Amino acid sequence: MTVDRLLDLAGASGGILYIMAVLLLIALTVIIEKIVYLQLTLHRGNAITHAVAELPGIDGSALAALAARATRQPHGAVLAVPLRYPEVRDPSRLSELFEEAVMWQVPRIDSRLWVLDTIVTLAPLLGLLGTIIGMFKTFQVLGAGDGATAHITGGVAEALVATACGLLIAIIGLVFFNSLNNYVRLIIHQLETIKVMLVNRLDLPRHRARELDPEPTPLRSLRRSAEA
Repeated sequence: MTVDRLLDLAGASGGILYIMAVLLLIALTVIIEKIVYLQLTLHRGNAITHAVAELPGIDGSALAALAARATRQPHGAVLAVPLRYPEVRDPSRLSELFEEAVMWQVPRIDSRLWVLDTIVTLAPLLGLLGTIIGMFKTFQVLGAGDGATAHITGGVAEALVATACGLLIAIIGLVFFNSLNNYVRLIIHQLETIKVMLVNRLDLPRHRARELDPEPTPLRSLRRSAEA
C-alpha cells in the first residue's frame, strides 16, 4: 500500500486516521515507558522483599542500607518509615504510617496508565466516526446520479478501514493495559508484604520478652501483694 493510497484513505475518513495514528504513537510510548519502569521496579522489589524477610528484627542500620538501595523505588519510601519515626513502637500506629507511605506511592506506580485506558476506549469510537464520515461521502455518489456499484462498494470498503484501525489500536492497548495493571498489582503487593513483615518484626522483641517472663508485670505485682 503506497503513501498516496494511505493519504486517500485518511482523507476519506475525514482526517480521523491522522488522529488515530497520533493515538497509536502515544499508546506505544506509554507502553514502552511503563514496561521498562514496572519490570525494573518489580525485579528490584523482589530482591528488597527477600532481604527484608531475612531480617530478624527492625535493625536501623540494615533498614538504612536497604532504603539507600531503593532510593528511587517506591519500596524505599516504605522502608524509610521506621527510620523517620523511630519513636513509634506501637504496631497499629506503625501500620498506619506504612499505609500512608504506600498510598503516596500508588499514583507514582500507575501514572499515565489512564492515558492507555482512554485510548483503548476512544480508538474504536473514533474508528466508527471515521467510517460514518466515509459512508456519507460514499452515498453522495448516489445523489450525483452517476454512482456505479463499484464506486459505492469501494467507498464502503474504504470507510471500514477506520473502524478496523480503531479496533486494532484498542486490541493492542487492551492487552498491554491488562499486563501493566498486573505489574502494578504485584508491586503494590510487594509494598504491602514489606509493611506486614516490618510490623511483625517490630513486635518480635515483645514476644521474646514474654517468653522470658510469661507472667505480665501487673499480675505479678498483684500476686505478690496477695501473698504478703
